[in-house]
Amino acid sequence: MSEGTELGRFLRARRGRIRPQDVGLPAGTGIRRTPGLRREELAAVAGVSVGYLTRLERGIETRPSPAVVTALGEALRLSPEAMNRLHELVALASGQMPAPSPGPTRTVRDSVLNLLENLRPSPSYAVSRANDLLAANRPGLRLFPGITDWPRERRNVTRYLFLHPMARRLYRDWEKMAAHSAAHLRATAGADPDVPELAQLVGELVVKSPEFARLWERYDVQARGGGQKHFQHPEVGSMRLDYEVLAISRTDGQRLVTYQATPGTPDHDAMLLLDMASPRESELPHEV
Repeated sequence: MSEGTELGRFLRARRGRIRPQDVGLPAGTGIRRTPGLRREELAAVAGVSVGYLTRLERGIETRPSPAVVTALGEALRLSPEAMNRLHELVALASGQMPAPSPGPTRTVRDSVLNLLENLRPSPSYAVSRANDLLAANRPGLRLFPGITDWPRERRNVTRYLFLHPMARRLYRDWEKMAAHSAAHLRATAGADPDVPELAQLVGELVVKSPEFARLWERYDVQARGGGQKHFQHPEVGSMRLDYEVLAISRTDGQRLVTYQATPGTPDHDAMLLLDMASPRESELPHEV
């Protein structure tokens, strides 16, 4: 998977996940050397030559037409997010990507810090485009038990999910969370392919987490958004919280994440307890 371009690796990875019957082809007989569609099968469904698809996957051809890109994406049954990622990779391979965005800042505006405080008791925090934890209110920081044991510069919610020993016990559906997190990071990397902090985070996780390495090679892409997470917190017990992810304007990709629960429910009571717990000294500042 190391040869060629990122575009070629994406095409090979996604081709390996499609069965012939998924695209209306007979399964055939005999043993397949590789999972998924054969190259000639994808070429036939997409309406391109096998030679052209081979050159794309090997990084020899880097300027497919928009019609070819769309045909390949539809043949691979890509989601809208994954289709956008495919177009981004074509632009990257052909040298048409825009100039890299400016380097990140870890500074969070005072107005955002005030907002985090006003959102209590809802656990809330601000993250960078690489998911570095930049600021949090008290329940937001306590939502991640043990994260304050790490130096401030290493406090990253994706790193916590895959590398912190508390994470697998904290998230009741860790496997689902891990898959979504890797897909979200793929989407972010697609929008900012040359951002050093993203490359460094991915490189670290690929080396240190076999689960992340496996998920990263799937080339799933999923846009960030709201949903629900189920926590088994060591201090307050079970919490099933809804969350929203909001872009912070006039920043280089900072986002605000906030959780909530219906008042009067056990989930809301647990959230209140999380806010009422006495903070440790290292948890007192807004910026983390």
